Amino acid sequence: MTGKNYHHGDLKNALIAAGIEILAKEGVGALSLRRVARAAGVSHTAPYAHFADKQALIAAIATEGHEKLYARMSEIVQQHRDDPARQLLEAALAYMEFAVNEPDHFKITFSGVIEKEKDYPAFVEVSHRSFQLVVGIVEACQQAGILPAGPADLMAVCVWGLLHGLVSLVLEGQVSHTILDRFTLQEMTVSALNLVTRVRIDPDRLCCDDPAGR
Repeated sequence: MTGKNYHHGDLKNALIAAGIEILAKEGVGALSLRRVARAAGVSHTAPYAHFADKQALIAAIATEGHEKLYARMSEIVQQHRDDPARQLLEAALAYMEFAVNEPDHFKITFSGVIEKEKDYPAFVEVSHRSFQLVVGIVEACQQAGILPAGPADLMAVCVWGLLHGLVSLVLEGQVSHTILDRFTLQEMTVSALNLVTRVRIDPDRLCCDDPAGR
């Protein structure tokens, strides 16, 4: 998206897109509002209408990433209100698909490079809201006997860490092609979830098996 083809009112999105590309290819050290302006095809002063500095731009990129995930996971919870196993699986797949389909945005969203998070209340609010949504899914699964009992926030972190670690290995090219050629992203996600669930998660027949029957 360049200065020649973004629509009126889309300057902020054009700057965010340019920022994602620069950050993904060259890292934080290469990012500046002047550089982003040049990539977006606008004057070097234009970004200041939306961002005070490059940290504000990074925060906006991460905020948008969390908003995408929150919107998708909220939709999943609403669609499957009485099916916590489906909520868990679909939310996990939404996370993995965001990582694989938009790897640059995903990496920045969870990069931890925002220096003073409290200076960006929109980021703090949406990231907290996203995590609480995950905690809610975990609590529903615990009540249904799908996940072990215990602090739901701790279990949420453990499930998140498991999925994040797996998809990070995929993104970094650390998973052998012998695995990638045999198993889909969904199959790998289901396998990861079944390491922590008390009953087997099955994409076709959810919560259908006792652990002893795995």
